[in-house]
Amino acid sequence: MTQHSFPVRIYYEDTDFSGNVYHAAYLKFFERGRTEFLRDIGVSHTELAKDGIAFAVRTMEIDFKAASHIDEQLLVITEVVEVTGTRLVLDQTILREEQLLTKARVVVAAIKTSGGPARLPVELRARLAGA
Repeated sequence: MTQHSFPVRIYYEDTDFSGNVYHAAYLKFFERGRTEFLRDIGVSHTELAKDGIAFAVRTMEIDFKAASHIDEQLLVITEVVEVTGTRLVLDQTILREEQLLTKARVVVAAIKTSGGPARLPVELRARLAGA
C-alpha cells in the first residue's frame, strides 16, 4: 500500500489556552487527510452520496505522542491497511518534519445515506486496495 500525504498548518483556532494544539483538532486533521486521500484516488464524497453511500467512522484509536503549536506545518499520512466489502481500515500519522506527533488506527464503515450498512462498489474497493 502506498502512503498519501496532506500538509496542515496550525492556526490559533486549533490551540488551547496552553498554546498546544487542542486534542480534538487532530480529529479534524485526520478527517481532512482521509478526504484528500479519497479525492486523490478519484473518490468524491458528493459522488458517493449521489449513489446513496457515505462513510462513517466506526472506531478510532488515537495515541498522542507529542504536542504541536501554532504556525507549525504538519503532515498527515494516510495508509490503507485493509479493505473489505463494507469497511476500510486506515493507519494515519501526523508528523512535524520527521517527528511523530500522533497516530491513529481508523475503521471506516460504508453506510447507506438512507440508513444502515452498505457494500462498497467493486470498483471502489479495487481503487482503495490499490492505493
